[in-house]
Amino acid sequence: MGTNEMAITEYEDKIQEIIDKNDHDSFITDFLSVYEKIPRSTITKLRKGIGRVNLSKEPGEVYLKNKLYYKETDQPLMQVYADLERKVSDLGSKPRYIFVTDFKDILAKDTKTDDSLSIKFEDLPQYFEFFLAWNGIEKVDFDKENPADVRAAERFAKLYDIITRDNPTATAHGLNLFLIRLLFCLFAEDTGMFKRDEFTNDIMAYTKADGSDLDDFIKKLFENLDVHEEQRDASLPSWVKKYPYVDGDLFIEPHESLKFTTESRTKIIDAGKKLDWASINPDILGSMLQAVASEDKRSHLGMHYTSVPNIMKVIKPLFLDDLREEFENARGNVDRLNELYARIGKIKFMDPACGSGNFLIITYKELRQLEIDILKELNNLGTATMYVPSVTLDQFYGIEIEDFACDVTRLSLWIAEHQMNVKLHQEIKDAVRPTLPLRKAGDIVCGNALRLDWEKILPHDEKDEVYLFGNPPYLGYSLQTKEQKDDMKKVFEGKIQNYKKLDYICSWFQKSAEYVSGTYAQSSFVTTSSITQGEQVSILWGKLLEKIQIKFAYKSFKWSNNAKKNAGVMVAIIGMADKNMQLSKRIFANNSYVQVNYISPYLTNGSSVIVSQKNDSLYGLPKMLFGSKPVDGGNFIFSLSEYEKLISAYPELKKFFKHYMGSNDFINSVRRYALWLDKESYEKLKDNPIIKEKVSNVFWK
Repeated sequence: MGTNEMAITEYEDKIQEIIDKNDHDSFITDFLSVYEKIPRSTITKLRKGIGRVNLSKEPGEVYLKNKLYYKETDQPLMQVYADLERKVSDLGSKPRYIFVTDFKDILAKDTKTDDSLSIKFEDLPQYFEFFLAWNGIEKVDFDKENPADVRAAERFAKLYDIITRDNPTATAHGLNLFLIRLLFCLFAEDTGMFKRDEFTNDIMAYTKADGSDLDDFIKKLFENLDVHEEQRDASLPSWVKKYPYVDGDLFIEPHESLKFTTESRTKIIDAGKKLDWASINPDILGSMLQAVASEDKRSHLGMHYTSVPNIMKVIKPLFLDDLREEFENARGNVDRLNELYARIGKIKFMDPACGSGNFLIITYKELRQLEIDILKELNNLGTATMYVPSVTLDQFYGIEIEDFACDVTRLSLWIAEHQMNVKLHQEIKDAVRPTLPLRKAGDIVCGNALRLDWEKILPHDEKDEVYLFGNPPYLGYSLQTKEQKDDMKKVFEGKIQNYKKLDYICSWFQKSAEYVSGTYAQSSFVTTSSITQGEQVSILWGKLLEKIQIKFAYKSFKWSNNAKKNAGVMVAIIGMADKNMQLSKRIFANNSYVQVNYISPYLTNGSSVIVSQKNDSLYGLPKMLFGSKPVDGGNFIFSLSEYEKLISAYPELKKFFKHYMGSNDFINSVRRYALWLDKESYEKLKDNPIIKEKVSNVFWK
């Protein structure tokens, strides 16, 4: 979790309980107890008024050395705050926070950062992070973790658990679809698609507190969001009629009836009241929502999105750098700007392992920003005309095997579209692009990308500008399921020998090579570095390079996200194009690149020489029957502690041991030893009880 032990929503909910308790006498001790790094003994002494914990003798004041100077008052708040700030300035040891309240409003200050807080008392739960320094977390560190997105995911995780518990016979698809639709409504009421807080307020106003009629409310609303306003039943309640037509097929499927309770209704209302959905990052939230519905990912909310800088490593050298360079070269030239504007509206993009859509969303937002920049430049040149959109969602394609992830991708693309529509109007006042009714959110296909014909999903001619990209699953052969091994067979059989030794991701490279070959299409994938090393190179790349060339490559680096405790894996990024295309080629490493004439499958500047497996020995040397093959059953291998214990007892044995190292020992810095005996040394040592035991355990033929 982002904030040490407790989840974001736990802080908010605990502080909300304190607010609802409305006990002024215990408020400050209750509030301090939320922050677990403040010693419990300190809070207990403060609560009981014992010891020298509170250094202030004034009634209504609490002064904890280095932590807090608190004052409650019924006098004008600003004057009391100013007086307290002057008092603190004279102290030898400043408390981290100044906190003044009349239980209607709060004024607070972080004396280290000089950040201040002025809020309604009832809003304190939403600002718990202001005081996180008590837990050793500075605001800059907290902000890096995208708290708005984590908040949303955590609240939805709790809601999902409650609804799942209360509806044991509900289908996963029905639950997930409800989650997607609910999230859309919450986002819509915070961003101007619906009226402000309309959805949440209507739940509060038109449903019972016990949640017994909430399903009827949801069903009636959802089915009418897919009906044009003028076509709705005249007998509908007025609260339904006021909602706009949404479309986009989001509400076309009937709502699966669900049981709601006081608890689940409250969680839905909290999600509307306590979260600012306008600040959500769709690329991050999508991955978190996918984790909500996945038990194995649930404990890592916030760790399953790919960071924007890493996504940019894939898309910038693939196409974005070229588009941006073309824009810079077109500045001041109306014709070239219009040509570029038309071009970006024709490009097609596909992620054939799209997950929750991170790569598609970032690409869409980057293209929309370029569209805005072109329009601003045209306006500066005095050629402003009526706004006609260029970049649209129907340029974006994806393939994903998980049904829920497909729905999340579509939702995230709609959210991204609305955010960019708002940004467009902010930067170009005359340009208005309504989000509702929703358009089709790209062509997101639910299925196995390795069993589908990519050409049927995204047909392309020789000169069409198409880009494939993404971060497909890696999986070495030993980790593949039977179904995944069958996928590999379908992709490679009859095309590449020994394909069973390849990583799973190689299937995406093979299908991508087939797709781009003979056309202007290009691709770029994140991959484990293993496909550019060892025998996989000769198995895979010998055939691929008959069709394609490597356009650019990022040499091995640690792929990780922005979350704390993230677990990175060593990867490379490889861009590919048809072998006959004239391209500049770049190899990236350590935040820089070199321009080269040829990129080898080892991701080096060099020739196309590939080292292949050989069955013949060099220079007439004897044929090797086996490599290093210990057949002692492990009896002659000693751990470091076993070796040291043995040598301590029998120092004379030391010269009969050799340092023993396998690949796992090398990678993990493990030190082991092997007993190294020949017939002569065995004769000398055979009476040693340890040697006798070890040798007797080995089966001699």
